[in-house]
Parts: sequence; structure tokens; C-alpha cells
Amino acid sequence: MSHPIVIAVASDSEHNIAKPVQESIRLVAGWGVQGDAHAGKTVQHRYDKRRNPNAPNLRQIHLMHAELFDQVAALGLTVEPGQMGENITTRHIDIVNLPRGTQLQIGDAIIEITGLRNPCKYLNQIAPGLMTACIEKYDDDTNFPQSGVMGVILADGEVKAGDEIHIMTPNEPYERLKPV
Repeated sequence: MSHPIVIAVASDSEHNIAKPVQESIRLVAGWGVQGDAHAGKTVQHRYDKRRNPNAPNLRQIHLMHAELFDQVAALGLTVEPGQMGENITTRHIDIVNLPRGTQLQIGDAIIEITGLRNPCKYLNQIAPGLMTACIEKYDDDTNFPQSGVMGVILADGEVKAGDEIHIMTPNEPYERLKPV
């Protein structure tokens, strides 16, 4: 089995759907991706900020598994790294099925997974039907978003394509990720 790796990194200082791919990004503890529109101690997502501007930012960074791109490609949809707004695109890691509180170490940087990213209607601007393609069902028939995970930065570091990802799971019992 191949080691989990970063295949692309992206950031954008504006609130756009897609983020341009970068050579590297700098993660800042308690803040997010340096220079990214979603970085900050309090919530920066436009919709959530209107509802509760002082809420803690549990969405400092967005990670997406490239396997989703493969999955939607089978449906005739083309998605490239950064297009779904993620900061880090991964490969060889079942990121959406990690337990809440899992930590990912990439170089010196440490990210703690806080929850699932809910897909939004803007995904259909990338490819018609993409939002629906990003939703699976749990065994109990509740929705299971496949559009990546959100996290907070615990330790500073620079991240670039090709970096290995080391997974540190929390102690059991594991808590299933929920949308944040």
C-alpha cells in the first residue's frame, strides 16, 4: 500500500469557489493557511459568519481526497485539485472516514480534523451534478458528505505537493465525523 501524500496545495485571499494551486502553503497554528480567505481565529465562512461572527473557526483548513476526483470522473465529471476550494489535496488516505480528532502531521505542521465539509450548490458550477455526486448514505440512511474534511492547525509548517502525511488517531472510542 502506498503512503498517504499531498498531491497539491492551494490558497486564495478571496472567497472564491476554486483556489489556485500553489507551490507551497504555510500553515499557522490557531489561524489557518497564511493569506487564505478562510484563515482566522473566528469563523470566516461567509454564511456561518453572518449567523455567528464570534464562533471559533473549526474550518481553518480544508482537505480533499483525490480519490473523490476519480469517483466523480467515473460519472463523467472532471475535477482538478483546488477546484472544490480545498487547501490540501491528498492521495492514499480515506480522509472522510477518519475519526474526529485525528491529527495529520505533514512536515512540521499538524492539523486536527474537526469534521466533514458539507457540499454546497456552488459545486455544480464546477461540473453539473457534482454536489449530488459528493453525497453518499450511511447505513442508517443519513447523508454522508464526501467533499473533504475541515480542520484546525495545531503546529506551524510549510506544506507542498509530495509531502508525506502521518496519521495519528485519537484514543478509542472513535467519534464519527459530522459536518462542521
